[in-house]
Amino acid sequence: MTSVNVLLTIVIGLGGGLMVGCGFVAFLTVLGILPRLMQLTKTMKYIQGYEWAIISGTIVGVWFSLNLVYFPLFPTLIALVGLAHGIFVGMLAAALTEVLNVFPILAKRIGIDDQLAILLMAIVLGKIVGSLFHWMYFTS
Repeated sequence: MTSVNVLLTIVIGLGGGLMVGCGFVAFLTVLGILPRLMQLTKTMKYIQGYEWAIISGTIVGVWFSLNLVYFPLFPTLIALVGLAHGIFVGMLAAALTEVLNVFPILAKRIGIDDQLAILLMAIVLGKIVGSLFHWMYFTS
């Protein structure tokens, strides 16, 4: 590997890390996720716990993404972990959509504001079909 390739890899890695870091900080600060979570759960006195959870979760997540880690798990447990991940991502997407009022604005712009439930069901069913297709096609 030449020094140009190493330098290019370093620059691309740092650039990608900065982009993801900026997005993560924007997610936490601009949308006010943590203050809202602490307000809803009435846990303002545990702010240092939240900070350490974010820092340690980020470090562990980065470590796992940079290293090939293999956990031998039973298929049933893998299905439960996958279900938990799917629920988390779905709830997060729904919360962000609610905060940003994306669907009402979209429905109003395309002229179907009286059929918002149909739009939401189409999106949900599309996600389900897409996920099933992905899992059936790419894992077989």
